[in-house]
Amino acid sequence: MSIVQITETLLSRYQKEFSENRRFIAGIDGLGGAGKTTVAKELRHALELSNHEVFIVHLDDHIVEAHKRYGTGNDEWFEYYFLQWDIGLIETELFRKLHASGSITLPFYHSSTDTVITKPLNLAPSAIILIEGVFLQRKEWRSYIDFMIYIDCSHELRAERVLDRDTYLGDHQVRLDKYKRRYWLAEDYYVHEVDPIGSADYIYRIFK
Repeated sequence: MSIVQITETLLSRYQKEFSENRRFIAGIDGLGGAGKTTVAKELRHALELSNHEVFIVHLDDHIVEAHKRYGTGNDEWFEYYFLQWDIGLIETELFRKLHASGSITLPFYHSSTDTVITKPLNLAPSAIILIEGVFLQRKEWRSYIDFMIYIDCSHELRAERVLDRDTYLGDHQVRLDKYKRRYWLAEDYYVHEVDPIGSADYIYRIFK
């Protein structure tokens, strides 16, 4: 499967559901290290070549401050799945307003200062919006997304990518321990509770 095939399938859905009064929302879901950001960029380029205005929303730009997601007394996996984002705020201020073509302001997280600054998103009413992020098919958000892509990538390849990438967490063993405690347990919960492969419109498989 390729970006060309994803683009063709997405545009087929877009042409059936296009409305001048509502933005078309495509989701790019996948577990950590699956390649969501890369696919989003490649898909935006392909859609722009087809003369569509495209905007990417990265969910990781909109997480909450550290004290709201660490040391809360909950298990680490719970903090990551349920507290990393303000789930209700993302629903009301992003997804609902995308559908209503209203003006949108969102909190942007700055890791260097551990602060959140609210900024507007300038989006054309008829733009194709690509939203990429983990846990994108959680029940609070799924119904707002018109076309859902799920990147199915092997655990081995994902683990290799994230453990090489996230050096800010510490040495390799520290990174591995944190992924086992926090990230992978949350992903297991998501796969079991949500069935993201079964709920997606398009499966993009990447295996080593």
